[in-house]
Amino acid sequence: MWAYVLPVLFCLFIWWFSTGLILYLDGLPQRTFKWTFLGSSVVLVLAFVGLATSRDLTTVAGAYCAFTCAVLIWGWQEVAFLLGYVTGPRKTECPPLAKGWRRAGHAFMAVAHHELALVVLAAGVWLTLGDSPNQTGWWTYLVLWVMRQSAKLNVFLGVRNLNEQFLPPHLKYLQTYFTQRPMNLLFPFSVTLSTVAAVWLWQAVGQADMSSHVAVGLTFAATMLSLAVLEHWLLVVPMPSQALWSWGFASREKDSSASLGTALTSGAVAHSSASSSPQ
Repeated sequence: MWAYVLPVLFCLFIWWFSTGLILYLDGLPQRTFKWTFLGSSVVLVLAFVGLATSRDLTTVAGAYCAFTCAVLIWGWQEVAFLLGYVTGPRKTECPPLAKGWRRAGHAFMAVAHHELALVVLAAGVWLTLGDSPNQTGWWTYLVLWVMRQSAKLNVFLGVRNLNEQFLPPHLKYLQTYFTQRPMNLLFPFSVTLSTVAAVWLWQAVGQADMSSHVAVGLTFAATMLSLAVLEHWLLVVPMPSQALWSWGFASREKDSSASLGTALTSGAVAHSSASSSPQ
């Protein structure tokens, strides 16, 4: 039993903690961004090294290592995107009159570099693993990639909860490419197909003739896919999801308080100078 419970718990912790950590780092003052990006880039290289090292490990430890490395590789593009370093050539709001394919084109140009980075990283993971026996890293990245694309399309087409509060201030222009409505026609298909895939993965995990490292790897993939389905539902149900990562938003609150304090101090100094100047 614990052979399956522990991967689920580990997956839940990684999902919750990594999301909150990225939100916290991206909410810090912009002078810290270059160090955050440098640190995440070092982690990216180490993650690929770890992925290459574990590619032939057909053990439970090998599955854990590959899963963690794939999440760290995915985390790099999340950090790079939210820092504003890898987004797209268009860095302005969507024109109010843009509709249909024109609006879709503008939206794609706003995240084109980000989309290219996802493809490059996917190619890197695939080439690193090749036909090795430990494919946990590839399954993990593939689930994250496919479900993130689905979430983006649904937010573009229209959902109830846009979660624009997850965007840092320097990326607020991106929310003009979102659409708020109760639901869109793609959503039922996205949720249904991903749920069917998740059920199939969970059924595969229970096969008796499966090796332990494959079972753990599939448990990771099934858990991440189930969490992605949950995230899709959080886009349409009237329930705030940001409370799960309130600690991650703390850096933005500190930055806002510091900015307000600086503004008040500057105003007080200016007022004092004006009051003390000769009339």
